[in-house]
Amino acid sequence: MTDLEALASRFEEDRHHLRTVACRLLGSVHDADDAVQTAWLKISRRGIADVDNPTGWFTTVTARECLDRLRERKRRAEVFGADEHIPTAVAPAAEEQVAMAESVGRALLVVLDRLSPAQRVAFVLHDAFAVPFDDIAALLDRTPTAAKKLASLARRRVHGAAVAARPTAEHLDVARTFLAASRDGDLDALLEILDPDVVRRVDRVLVGKHIPVELHGAREFVEESKMFAATARGGEVAVLDGAAGIVVAPAGQLKSILRLDIRDGRIHAIDIIGDPDRLASVDISLAR
Repeated sequence: MTDLEALASRFEEDRHHLRTVACRLLGSVHDADDAVQTAWLKISRRGIADVDNPTGWFTTVTARECLDRLRERKRRAEVFGADEHIPTAVAPAAEEQVAMAESVGRALLVVLDRLSPAQRVAFVLHDAFAVPFDDIAALLDRTPTAAKKLASLARRRVHGAAVAARPTAEHLDVARTFLAASRDGDLDALLEILDPDVVRRVDRVLVGKHIPVELHGAREFVEESKMFAATARGGEVAVLDGAAGIVVAPAGQLKSILRLDIRDGRIHAIDIIGDPDRLASVDISLAR
């Protein structure tokens, strides 16, 4: 076996781990596979003759490649105002993308997308993969103290520590019941938690002209909900500006949010937001 063949064999032992790291950092199966392959090309040229911890080195090279891609994605989004997070893979990979989003958590991927590249790398590598801050600091070209601060700031964003208000457990339970009933088409369960005079509002960008932007009445909403059961399957309960709500992110990419006005155990208003500017203004964090 040649040195390159031995290196390739060693790299393959870690490929699954590296792919997992890249998926969490980039939020895209397609982009993760591309990043891992690029990392391999760089590693194969350099070799690991003087490397004591091959897995750690492979992880560092892969993470650095992901960091570069996150920075480029951010630059392109700033220049073109486009969503650079839409995967371009074919259908089988798209199915895997959905599976990845389900395993990681759609709301988490949405929140990670709102972090700076450095915050995302510091938080994911440390909290998800236990990479030491000394290694993260070298990767980011920061001090260990600065790397730790980046991870801390990201953690506060992810868990909503920066928002004073938090929803009650009851409100979160109502939101979960609403989402589950919408997914399953359980009309009776929906009627149980909807105020009879509930108001549903939706941004026009999300619906066709045949659907009104405002709808009144629980039974009217329940009847309409039959059309959107598939959309609900891409939803996850989250905290929106300190209140219980739902993010719809079928493959980990935010499409819309549902603000829920919950009072006395019932939903009195549902605001479905899909306008990009309105979405960007909402603080999103994980439900506990």
